[in-house]
Amino acid sequence: MKLFRFLRGICVIPYALFLTLLISLMTLFMTLVLRREAASVQGLAAWWARSICRASGVEVSVSGTGQLNPEMPYIFAANHQSQFDILVLQGFLGIDFRWLAKKELFAVPIWGAAMRRAGYIPVDRSHGRQAIKSLDEAAQKIAAGTSVIIFPEGTRSKDGKLHEFKAGAMVLAIKSGVPIIPVAILGTYEILPKGRLLVTPGTVQIRLGSPIETRNCTSRDKHGLARVSQEAVAELLTT
Repeated sequence: MKLFRFLRGICVIPYALFLTLLISLMTLFMTLVLRREAASVQGLAAWWARSICRASGVEVSVSGTGQLNPEMPYIFAANHQSQFDILVLQGFLGIDFRWLAKKELFAVPIWGAAMRRAGYIPVDRSHGRQAIKSLDEAAQKIAAGTSVIIFPEGTRSKDGKLHEFKAGAMVLAIKSGVPIIPVAILGTYEILPKGRLLVTPGTVQIRLGSPIETRNCTSRDKHGLARVSQEAVAELLTT
């Protein structure tokens, strides 16, 4: 059994790389040649993520989506245990959203261009005017109807535990004025913890909490909003 899991984990790596290249090329073809809108290629990304999860022996369940208004944009604030968080959210959340990604990723050949054509939002993580400008542009897109996912901890957890939400991550929610949806991801740390390359099969639960309003919040409320969001995710993790 251990040998099978090891070989499976080895095989998943080239499979995931192949699928990433394939979906990137398909996205570029559909948006550049067929002139499809960004919304029309989101199904490709979901299929990409589900395929890698299934090849890895990972099963995913989702709860709490019934309370969401499909006509409204949201900012989904999730805990971050693993790189696999991206796959389970992309493949199984079942909600139209875009990723925020550091601007450097958009310079990666083929993949970066596909991300841009799919409507993903670049963010400048440096300090200064450009960083503020990129946040303002992202907030405008969210307020106009684009849901996004953020990881307010800022980086993957090294021990699988929930860590403090950074107040800076709340600025985007305040600027856009859309509700925050707390999201708890359980199981991905055991599947692919930080620092490990091979995936271990397992089960993942995604739990969505009640919306947290931000319409009347100002920049002075960012610390309180971070605390409330973290507490909501912590409760979902222990429910």
